[in-house]
Amino acid sequence: MSVHGIGVDLLHVPRLVALIKRRGSVKLASRILSPREQQAFHALELHSSREKQPRLDTLTRFLGVRYAFLVVGSCPVMYHLFPCLARWAVKEAAYKALYPFRPTWKELTYTTFDSQNGTKPTLAFDPRSTLGMGPWALHVSVSHDGDYIFASVFAETRT
Repeated sequence: MSVHGIGVDLLHVPRLVALIKRRGSVKLASRILSPREQQAFHALELHSSREKQPRLDTLTRFLGVRYAFLVVGSCPVMYHLFPCLARWAVKEAAYKALYPFRPTWKELTYTTFDSQNGTKPTLAFDPRSTLGMGPWALHVSVSHDGDYIFASVFAETRT
């Protein structure tokens, strides 16, 4: 394998939360989430509209964390929006790592760390994507602290 590229993104959470307040979370989700991610997002949103808190097992699988509502730095974030924030940063980093190839937001699916079976976070192409047929191995890391989410993507080509 050889290195194709490295991409990073630093997301200032209050900036994206302001965008969500102006345009709505459903609109943002439909713009940036893959079909698989959208299903999980809508399941979380449905729980939040019916209950004060979602079923913890659903939330844990999608967020990869064990808490139901978040305060990211100085910015309160509804629990079902955090996946959009992390995925925004991951997909921005992937776009930079894969240049000059330009995947769309919806062609990439990010899955979080799963503590139950020990799987690492992954980033994969949607099976319908033409770029997904390419010789890619994508490695991803995400961290958050205060008002920021940091994502890095390392892209390798299999030769």
